[in-house]
Amino acid sequence: MSVAPSESVAFKPFASAPGEASTDRVSAIRLSLVFLPLHAPISDAKVLTGRQKPLTEVAFLFAEISTEGGHQGLGFSYSKRAGGPALYAHAQEIAPELIGEDPSDIARLWNKLVWAGASMGRSGAAVQAVAAFDIALWDLKARRARLPLAKLLGAHRDAVSVYNTSGGFLSTPIEQVLENIDLARSRGVAGIKLKVGSPDPRVDLARVETVREHLGDGVPLMVDANQQWDRITATRVGRVLEKFDLTWIEEPLDAYDAEGHAALAATLDTPIATGEMLTSAHEHAALIEAGSSDFVQPDAPRVGGITPFLQIMTLADYKGRSLAPHFAMEIHVHLSAAYPRTAWVEHFEWLEPLFNERLELRDGRMVIPDRAGLGLSLSDQAAAWTKEAACFGEGA
Repeated sequence: MSVAPSESVAFKPFASAPGEASTDRVSAIRLSLVFLPLHAPISDAKVLTGRQKPLTEVAFLFAEISTEGGHQGLGFSYSKRAGGPALYAHAQEIAPELIGEDPSDIARLWNKLVWAGASMGRSGAAVQAVAAFDIALWDLKARRARLPLAKLLGAHRDAVSVYNTSGGFLSTPIEQVLENIDLARSRGVAGIKLKVGSPDPRVDLARVETVREHLGDGVPLMVDANQQWDRITATRVGRVLEKFDLTWIEEPLDAYDAEGHAALAATLDTPIATGEMLTSAHEHAALIEAGSSDFVQPDAPRVGGITPFLQIMTLADYKGRSLAPHFAMEIHVHLSAAYPRTAWVEHFEWLEPLFNERLELRDGRMVIPDRAGLGLSLSDQAAAWTKEAACFGEGA
């Protein structure tokens, strides 16, 4: 219908009664602590330098939120090695703050939950516990709108470039790494990330050279030092790595060394990526403002959920950075799709047993699910791996 410039479009007046969405309230919350076992222990550079033990399991905090109107949302946070029980304990203390609240007021509720435990701080374990609630509220809002989360946020693409990390750990012999690469590529993955940061950099360089030769030119290849280089080592090794045409070098320095990362980013032609270990939007802002990386790597469960993640996205976009979120592809495929600039998503098949649904890989990209919300539901296996659970509100 065309409208003449002098005409106006007649809109129907709002109904006198408020809509269902504005009167709905949170009625019940279920929390669960789930331990997902890995098939075999894995090690990155932090293990080889003696700072951590091999990873054997991942702890998950799940939050399932229900409303009086019959709507539901699912969210989760996680911890590798220590920390899972702490997330669960903190979540139990603050969960009652949501009962009776309007689930649409996500930003306000995020602040309420953070301030409920403010003496624990506004980063770290405190906000990682909040993340499970925040993600569940966003999932609920998108489900109620009958939209995938990416579409609710406003998608820039229907699929996101994807790279695999799980096949390239330092604990994996190079022959197995090559087999893992072939398997990942056959499944539809575009890029490959290889762990580096060995005590002897020559070992790293030999592995990178082998993988580059195996992949051939033009296939995206990333390396990840997991914060185990000092500034001198990162500069020297980074210069040698230039010849391999890497998509990025990840976490070459300590996660909080904004100055060092910025100097490295200015020195090397290879892009720098970092940020996965940061646990607040403010910490990310410090790195972005300092010019510490070409790719920002926030992790929604670690920074406190989707609400602070969107703040990071806004600043990163303003500063012209690319986006490559860490882990949790089930959440990050939606957030990367809603980012206006270059974006990647990290492929880890580890979490697949926790959910009934699977994400689709096609032509090097991960497809946004057409299901509402995150498009996830917990599997029977997740229930079997549940160690503790607690309910709040209606029927608790």
